[in-house]
Amino acid sequence: MRSQDMNQYWKTVVDTIQDGVMIVDTDGVIISVNRGFEEITGFTSQEVQGRSCTLLNWSACELARTRDGCHYCVMFQRGNLRKQRCVIHRKDGRTVHIVKNGSVLLDGDGEVMGAVETITDITNLVDQEIQIESFRKALHGEDHFHGMIGVSANIQNVFQLISNAAGSDAPVIIYGESGTGKDLVARAIHDSGLGNKGPYVKVNCAALNESLLESELFGHVKGAFTGALRNREGRFEAAAGGDIFLDEIGDLPLSTQIKLLRVLEEKVVERVGDNRSVKVDVRIISATNRDLPQLISQGLFREDFFYRINVIPIHVPPLRKRVEDIPLLARSFFNKIQLKSGKILEGISNAAMERLMQYPWPGNIRELKSAFEFAFVSCRQGMIRPEHLPQNVVGDDGFKAVSQESPQDLESIKKQRLIQALQASAGNRSQAARILGISRTSVWSQIKRFGLKV
Repeated sequence: MRSQDMNQYWKTVVDTIQDGVMIVDTDGVIISVNRGFEEITGFTSQEVQGRSCTLLNWSACELARTRDGCHYCVMFQRGNLRKQRCVIHRKDGRTVHIVKNGSVLLDGDGEVMGAVETITDITNLVDQEIQIESFRKALHGEDHFHGMIGVSANIQNVFQLISNAAGSDAPVIIYGESGTGKDLVARAIHDSGLGNKGPYVKVNCAALNESLLESELFGHVKGAFTGALRNREGRFEAAAGGDIFLDEIGDLPLSTQIKLLRVLEEKVVERVGDNRSVKVDVRIISATNRDLPQLISQGLFREDFFYRINVIPIHVPPLRKRVEDIPLLARSFFNKIQLKSGKILEGISNAAMERLMQYPWPGNIRELKSAFEFAFVSCRQGMIRPEHLPQNVVGDDGFKAVSQESPQDLESIKKQRLIQALQASAGNRSQAARILGISRTSVWSQIKRFGLKV
């Protein structure tokens, strides 16, 4: 291959490279650039040849312009530059974030004759980093209260009750539909309360049968039952000096209610299989989505136990009662999922936000979060639009005004959606829970409440 052909070959290779390539002499005068350089900087090769590299206002080259006018003294001393981030200014004045690499060029005698630099445009990457950082800051904005979001009067009232309860060690009970964030309220009470230096222990009362639940709560001694191979402390002992959160307390068996009544009154527990009392200093926080007075009238809940746990009641409003918070929650879920997935979308369209605010959300905040997880899968790029939301959100039910929904209508919607989810999952409760955007325990509770047979 002739020398002339070789030169043309290398020119074709260099011009094919998307990164910018620039060759300068020892005085920093530009000798040659490739097409990638022209696209990144906006200057043509004719405009920059023979001019100083300072033309681009390199932000990271201050130290390289300090000795006898030698613009590349640092690189000439080191022999190269590697992965140096800086900013340059295009011909049109816009700034471009780049990563540059450079090496000196030697002649046949080993003498320095110039240098070559490559520049990679990372502006989009930097913009994404800035956007993600803004998301992180937004997650800790002024509309947040211990991880909860809302500016509506209903939720602000809850925040005030949490602050009031934090200054007391009296039992707290949290009422609210499934998915309203009762667990977040319980955690906020602990984090801001007198026992925040102590442990925080959570027990789901609906997840275990009676015998396992008592062992879980109060512990057991070796030999108390088959499989009890050693002594084991219960959750109350583990929570000593802090708070214990009893979720789904409406599902507690009557026998366990009696034992918990003693814990509340005497501050002692007895391990299963033991008759010795163990002192425990624990504040009880409980939660339920059930109507406890109705359970009392049915003989399923003890009235004396109810009065002991109902000292500080907090009612968490359903999402349909705090519609003005939906945009805040939507943007929070959007930011969190985008941060977690790394998938960059432009935002939520006005039409999609309108649908979100019209839908009654029987699954409450948990269902809203599930809707955004679905939207991030269905939306490939651009804005989240109505067609990217779950069908139940944008279907006929989704257009009903929230104010027109009565409790009976919502119960009917819940029941119908549960039946559809169970049919779609062939009776698999875990799969049905994922379809509905609620917990498996909530599915189990709704099956019981609606009297369904799976």
